[in-house]
Amino acid sequence: MAYQNLISELKENILYVTINREKALNALNKDTLAELAEVIAFAGKTDDVRGVILTGAGEKAFVAGADIKEFSDYSGKQGEDLAKAGQDNVFNAIENSSKPFIAAINGFALGGGLELAMACHMRIASDHAKLGLPEVTLGLIPGYGGTQRLTQLVGKGKAIEMITTANMITASAAENIGLVNYVVPQPDLISKAEELLNVIKQRAPLAVSAAIKAVIAAVNNKDGYATEIEAFGKCFETVDFKEGVTAFVEKRKPNFSGK
Repeated sequence: MAYQNLISELKENILYVTINREKALNALNKDTLAELAEVIAFAGKTDDVRGVILTGAGEKAFVAGADIKEFSDYSGKQGEDLAKAGQDNVFNAIENSSKPFIAAINGFALGGGLELAMACHMRIASDHAKLGLPEVTLGLIPGYGGTQRLTQLVGKGKAIEMITTANMITASAAENIGLVNYVVPQPDLISKAEELLNVIKQRAPLAVSAAIKAVIAAVNNKDGYATEIEAFGKCFETVDFKEGVTAFVEKRKPNFSGK
């Protein structure tokens, strides 16, 4: 797929998506968000995609925020519309995707950039990355789900501290509070994400999707237990369940088909 602001490549069932606005520190503008919405939809409907690695071009920034010039003169209603469109089409779409998304945070992840990383199911940061939500320095608050997802990930007290002070934290501090899964040297960033997805690729695809759905239900004010029960039952109806049990009994590796 050809994009103006993204690089997208599918290799060995992993979709690599790079936000390619290095000179602008990969800031999110309207066009980039529209392209992200398109590639997220592609990942969800394409069986060949088993997982997505999302990163930024260069080594300075994952995404250093939104393109402030685009909304500097917005009205309140326009601000609400901006937040809703972004949440519906990009941030919530990532979180609710049936395919696992890993954010490979290769530098600054600020504002909308950190919100984008938090929407992903897992986060890996390079050891020089800095993370933060600086919106209150502009007289704003996070509008792409940041107040909600940061609270879910690190707890109320730490989330309020980070948002109201607007202070950046280091990658190691982010790992300590559970904001990122791993911190690795910059050269190992993509390979660590690949390592995780290559393990997930060996598991039953429908079961992986069901597990993601059930976990996300737990943090989105839905009845997570009911979601789990329903998804658990549906797994029994899959070809992969039969294959998994048969392989276990026969003491061999399963060959999952995603059916």
